[in-house]
Amino acid sequence: MFAPALSQPARETLNYSGLVEAVRNGEAQELLWDPDLRKVRVTLPDGRRSVVDVFSENPVLIQEAAAAGVPLTIQDSSQQRALMGLMVNLLLVVLILVGLGFLLRRSAKAANRALGFGRSKPRLRAENDIKICFEDVAGINEAKDELQEVVAFLKQPDRFTSIGARIPRGVLLVGPPGTGKTLLARAVAGEAGVEFFSISASEFVELFVGVGASRVRDLFRQAKQQAPCIVFIDEIDAVGRQRGAGIGGGNDEREQTLNQLLTEMDGFEDNSGVILLAATNRPDVLDTALLRPGRFDRRVLVDLPDRRGREAILNVHARTRPISPEVDLAAWARRTPGFSGADLANLLNEAAIVTARAQKQCIEDNHIMDALERVTMGLPAAPLQDSAKKRLIAYHEVGHALVATLLDQASDLDKVTVLPRSGGVGGFASLTPDEEMVDSGLVTRARLQARMAVSMGGRAAELVVFGKQEITVGASSDIETVTATAREMVTRYGFSSLGPVAWEGNQAEVFIGRDWLQQRPTYSKDTAKALDEEVQKLAKQALATACTLLSGHRPLLDELTDALIEQETIGGDQFRAVVDRYQGATAPVRDSVRGLPNKAG
Repeated sequence: MFAPALSQPARETLNYSGLVEAVRNGEAQELLWDPDLRKVRVTLPDGRRSVVDVFSENPVLIQEAAAAGVPLTIQDSSQQRALMGLMVNLLLVVLILVGLGFLLRRSAKAANRALGFGRSKPRLRAENDIKICFEDVAGINEAKDELQEVVAFLKQPDRFTSIGARIPRGVLLVGPPGTGKTLLARAVAGEAGVEFFSISASEFVELFVGVGASRVRDLFRQAKQQAPCIVFIDEIDAVGRQRGAGIGGGNDEREQTLNQLLTEMDGFEDNSGVILLAATNRPDVLDTALLRPGRFDRRVLVDLPDRRGREAILNVHARTRPISPEVDLAAWARRTPGFSGADLANLLNEAAIVTARAQKQCIEDNHIMDALERVTMGLPAAPLQDSAKKRLIAYHEVGHALVATLLDQASDLDKVTVLPRSGGVGGFASLTPDEEMVDSGLVTRARLQARMAVSMGGRAAELVVFGKQEITVGASSDIETVTATAREMVTRYGFSSLGPVAWEGNQAEVFIGRDWLQQRPTYSKDTAKALDEEVQKLAKQALATACTLLSGHRPLLDELTDALIEQETIGGDQFRAVVDRYQGATAPVRDSVRGLPNKAG
């Protein structure tokens, strides 16, 4: 084929007549004719070439070329174009075949999924793949002791069946989130050395009715083939909720799945070697038929760890992290009552992140303290620049800290700071949690009164220093806390003049919207008015207690506020040292405020 752009001869345009004349005059050295394209390429004496459109039949040109002795070559490009078209058609056919193959493969996969729609997809862990044992689970010794029998059942079933004992069919692990229920189930399988099926209860529930029941049947069929084994269902309350509960009835698919689960557990043969472990943090919503003996025979409480348990958990997570020898994990266990195993793991992980950001090689106490404040109070924000706002916040926080230091029944002050945190926290006064009170759950009336007085310390400082017209909304969360505590004291604990009567219980309906549909109170309007008056009385007493303490220690309040503004953070020991020095320089004061003695007495 000819090139689209060629040099032209001396003339600007060479037409057919010019081409014939050039051939007749001997100015053309060579001719290349393509009849299919109707073009002739002529080579001139100076080496330049030109392309001229011609007719499909050119007898005159052929005669003139023959007479002048100019070489004439005929080139047929139709074969080349036919070959090019054939190649394009073959490529198109190949693309179509590839597309059809891709569609057939997708259709086959869709068909396989449709055929296996009702099959269960548990995660099977072979006995050799489970490396976790009871030594790796710390802080829940009571739960481990109860599960030792399950391990013994799986290891030595003949020891129990010989005397007529029946292996428990189901064990329900109950406890708050993050306490290690899933880890404990894997440890049971690791100790017993059996297969471990793990699946979430939400994986049973699908859009189509009957799929969940089919998956339950398939799961237990697979488990019986692998017996002895453990089947672990996490968050079983997703399918085990009470049937027919709530407004508008229940969920058909979920209830069908629960019915099939109940049937399968009844269908277990005695001593079949399949034990069902389930975990939930909402046992109150489970169907009663699921909890009866013969289905879930055991209920194991996996509660929050105590001080020794928290220390053991910290030691477990400290194995893989460089901890400074100066860090006392026992002391941090005392400072973290109410923390679950997951909370403690997150605490050390955050401490490791803080250490890496500080470019240190090992985790120190200050890193763990920063991590604890991040977990409980949020990330640090930019320091306050407004001196008036900073002084107001300083008085507010020192009010909390000073009331907590002066009251005997209040928890000890850990630190007070005016460094803000994310979420709108301008500063805070943190108290060391009372380990015995948190772990045991037993709180005295004096401690509750002291707790309310400490919560009112910020508002009291604003009243004492700035007056009624200058108080701020900064104490809103404190007032909410005091109101909730006072109401529980009156309506649940009997700490009021109304006597030891539980006017309200902790029986919130979990299946209907508690915020827009509440149960009718069981007491009269006069009693409701009396309850409100008692709540107001307790809240006002707490504010009066805080105001009296701060008014009697106004110079100390100003001194501590100035120190806090300058230092921005004051530790509990330093704060108490200033209070003790002030008390030593003044006459002992005994504030018998509503029966709450201060620590200066």
